[in-house]
Amino acid sequence: MINVLLVDDHHLVRVGINKILTSVKGLTVIGECETGEEAIKFCRKTEPDILLMDMDMPGMGGLEASKKILRFAPDLKIIVLTAHTEDPFPSKVMQMGAAGYLTKEAGPDEMVKAIRAVHSGQRYLPPAIAQKMALNQFKTVDDNPFNTLSDRELQIMIMITRGDKVPAISEHLNLSSKTINSYRYRMFEKLDVSNDVELTHLAIRHGMLKTEKL
Repeated sequence: MINVLLVDDHHLVRVGINKILTSVKGLTVIGECETGEEAIKFCRKTEPDILLMDMDMPGMGGLEASKKILRFAPDLKIIVLTAHTEDPFPSKVMQMGAAGYLTKEAGPDEMVKAIRAVHSGQRYLPPAIAQKMALNQFKTVDDNPFNTLSDRELQIMIMITRGDKVPAISEHLNLSSKTINSYRYRMFEKLDVSNDVELTHLAIRHGMLKTEKL
């Protein structure tokens, strides 16, 4: 039996995934968490075989939580769930030590395939993303300026380009507005932009966002 822990801040998403996985022979969901902090506490007490981790959540976020979990449970297999398909997201996730990367557009069959693959010791990437990552090896870092951003800066960048204001980001991430603005202006310097509009246009140009889902 493969024991799976679901981590996602959206209740309906967890319900849907739970229903899919519990209908598959050999898979069982042993718990659900809605934040990275909850996932860390759960994994300190009970180590699942597979952790399905949403990347974009309140608080520390999926990447930071995954790093912390892998420090005390290095053999745990983590599959990151995200809406992002473009680098640097897949590269950062796999370099961090995740066993798999799965987009939220994946169907039930692909999710089950990914879980079984990483449980058997393989790493899983959707074919299209794996191909993009292979091609990106021939590009320089300068081809995508977003490669220079830290995990936290990427998290805040996505929220800014989605239209979230600093107070909302501050509340969502449990950080002060001053800290959010510090990250924001650091991003501006790294990316050579002057404001949120320029940041958004740059993100669209480099495939970091889908214009229909800002």
